Amino acid sequence: MGSQWGRDSYYRKARAEGYRSRAAYKLLDIQERFHVIRDNDNVIDLGCAPGSWLQVLHELTEGQVIGIDLNPVPSLHGVISLAGDFTTKVMHEKVRSIMSGADISEANVIVCDASPNLSGNKSYDQSRSIGLSEEACDFVYEFLKPGGNFVVKTFHGDMFPEILERMRENFFGVKVYRSKAARKGSTEVYIIGKKFKGRRNSGDKNPEDNSLTPIKVIGFKRKLHDSEG
Repeated sequence: MGSQWGRDSYYRKARAEGYRSRAAYKLLDIQERFHVIRDNDNVIDLGCAPGSWLQVLHELTEGQVIGIDLNPVPSLHGVISLAGDFTTKVMHEKVRSIMSGADISEANVIVCDASPNLSGNKSYDQSRSIGLSEEACDFVYEFLKPGGNFVVKTFHGDMFPEILERMRENFFGVKVYRSKAARKGSTEVYIIGKKFKGRRNSGDKNPEDNSLTPIKVIGFKRKLHDSEG
């Protein structure tokens, strides 16, 4: 870790500015470009360890911030962090209990920077990443307010069109973005979903959306297509 801090300007910047990891600048970058979080939004962060996105969220909103991760996250003032699996019924009940106690029915924003443990096999890792993104989408379906926003990280590859199509079915506005803070050579991208359609309207098409058009990935110089070939 020490050598990485020395080589990477974002690591050095995070250490100097008190963030727990360089990933903080990815969320700051996304916020600057897409304005997904407003002053009083209630936000849930999935896969929140080590807590740098929680730090940024606490700076961006005066609303309730809840983080969930398999690993315990050191406490942050004004933030609730839960250790456990966000896909389980037990965790869902914990989140609902916290939100109910704060008189919150649903979250305004959900973010997910979670990543599976990487094996080095790109195809396998991408498949697991897509699976994790799908689970985050399931969570969104339960906890995000209609009109709310969602940010999820995934890796680009053959299965990418599947998660992108699901996002388009559930949000009126969808963008794909590669953060300027991403490591060189990384295939990670963020899908930003704005204006959640809600359970009743999921699947409704935005009249201006054409899911067969090429995907312009903001931050990439080339275009990526919905289907192979």
